[in-house]
Amino acid sequence: MSAHVQTHRITVPQIRAHKNGKPVVVLTCYHAHTARLLDEHVDIMLVGDSLGMVIHGLESTLGVTLEMMILHGRAVMRGAQKALVVVDMPFGSYEESPEVAFRNAARVIQETGATAVKLEGGTRVAATIAYLVQRGIPVMGHIGLTPQGVNVAGGFRTVGRAEAEWPAIEADAAAVAEAGAFAVVLEGMAEPLAARITAQIPIPTIGIGASPACDGQVLVLEDMLGLNPNPPKFVRQYAHLAPAIESAVRDYAQDVRERRFPGAENVYPMKKVP
Repeated sequence: MSAHVQTHRITVPQIRAHKNGKPVVVLTCYHAHTARLLDEHVDIMLVGDSLGMVIHGLESTLGVTLEMMILHGRAVMRGAQKALVVVDMPFGSYEESPEVAFRNAARVIQETGATAVKLEGGTRVAATIAYLVQRGIPVMGHIGLTPQGVNVAGGFRTVGRAEAEWPAIEADAAAVAEAGAFAVVLEGMAEPLAARITAQIPIPTIGIGASPACDGQVLVLEDMLGLNPNPPKFVRQYAHLAPAIESAVRDYAQDVRERRFPGAENVYPMKKVP
């Protein structure tokens, strides 16, 4: 008789309980193999729409489709057994109305098996967040620098450098929390403002280019592994894999060109006939 070991996935209430406690560890993830590597070390895997740039070579996240998010969400779920998996709702999939947002978010949850979705925006999407949560879909919020709004903002810039900006951003954070989000990403936000918001709202804040006072942090996996030639200034690169990969490929290419590779006779040796 074999023993079956059941792995319990981290839950939304467990993430909420990190508020003012042990920091939440979050990394982006887009494929099954890296999900297996991350699973024992992170609390949340975010299938971010950053995959548009990281995986598909797009200039921004605006070209990412719902089908792309579902495809990568499925892959991550095949590799993640413990971590809570959150899938970004891509641009155009939730802004039209709460009803459209629910239809698309429900599809993401049903077709990937992920636990939650993430929406960008504050007061403008609060009603949509509430609509989803009331219908059983956990939501992570995202305020501050919102990549899907890059055309309106005129580029990627840190928010909250001027105190005159603070009230609107604080209102965004409060609206997201009151709508029922279980956590909120604070991206590209001046440190004093991110620390202030973290102290003000009752849900965990997940910083990215924000404040160490946040309740957790998220980074793009490829940025922290040194695979992005131009990572954001705030990213600490924990490894520098790009040169190692290029070196390995160069060595492989040289071996092949010099015919230093196993032939079929080495992989499948002929049987000697007596």
